[in-house]
Amino acid sequence: MGSDIAIDLGTANSLVYVRGKGIVIQEPSVVAVNQKTGSILAVGKEAKKMVGRTPSHIVATRPLVKGVISDFEVTEQMLRYFIEKANKRSFFLTPGPRVIVGIPFGVTEVEKRAARDAAMGAGAREAYLIEEPMAAAIGARLPVQDAGGNFIVDIGGGTAEVAIISLGGIVFAKSLRIAGDRLNEDIIHYAQEKYKLLIGDRTAESVKIGIGSAFPQKEKMQMPLRGRNLVTGLPEEIMISDEDVRKAMEKSIRQIVGEVKIAVEETPPELLADIMSTGIWLSGGGALLRGLDTLITKETRIPTHIVEDPLTAVVRGAGMVLENLDELRDVLVETDDLEPPR
Repeated sequence: MGSDIAIDLGTANSLVYVRGKGIVIQEPSVVAVNQKTGSILAVGKEAKKMVGRTPSHIVATRPLVKGVISDFEVTEQMLRYFIEKANKRSFFLTPGPRVIVGIPFGVTEVEKRAARDAAMGAGAREAYLIEEPMAAAIGARLPVQDAGGNFIVDIGGGTAEVAIISLGGIVFAKSLRIAGDRLNEDIIHYAQEKYKLLIGDRTAESVKIGIGSAFPQKEKMQMPLRGRNLVTGLPEEIMISDEDVRKAMEKSIRQIVGEVKIAVEETPPELLADIMSTGIWLSGGGALLRGLDTLITKETRIPTHIVEDPLTAVVRGAGMVLENLDELRDVLVETDDLEPPR
């Protein structure tokens, strides 16, 4: 039988956990498509290398936008690639694996059905869905099934999700479509406005990872920024400081922190008492932004921690549910009421 699989289908990166083996795939959610033939040329790392470097008939696309499937066929092909790669030893006529797919909180019934149907179309025997903040909290080993408050903030590429979890259910949650990708866009706009420099998405991301911060750091940092001068049309290199990058991302970061403060205000007092002792937990790639935990602590007066290995928290949590499906079935999203695929 094919091994059961948990997939964190992210806007920026996809991770695959195989039952009994752990995380086996961590690749960008990018697919290169030949538009002349409609065939898939590359998926993941190989496709990401092609972004911005392909002839006109080859398009490297991200089939998920803000955590939601925007191109169903391409997503299905990408899922098929991941499932086949994870189950290398799958033999002919063996049943497909059971698959758990992470989805953002608050997606519509149509979007849930698209995620489930894409997994089934890619060869899954059974497909389950789990909300990403719940998976992240389980991956962070928070006691989600106890009668206590757990506060998780999962910041990915497309969405930032703030959730309060107790007794195996989400008490309050908000999904904000401002996350890592928006911060990259902020840096691109800032470079255009302040320095008249046109830079690409990959350059913006490397600057964010290299010197990006949400709170002033003790050590000043800077790095070269290369792009095209919009006035002369010629290539140019400037030095950009961490203060510049912080200023570029400030508005978006404020919106994320604002949602965290709203969640604190909406939390029932008993759960808030628990959270004041256990703290707020950050997961996802956005948790790695320097000083974000410090800023949230300062704004909410609640200690804020970063979960261990925040990039893999969602897929680890989905994998833990897969390993203990009978005990943790209650945390999965109800899919019985979704219309069957036509």
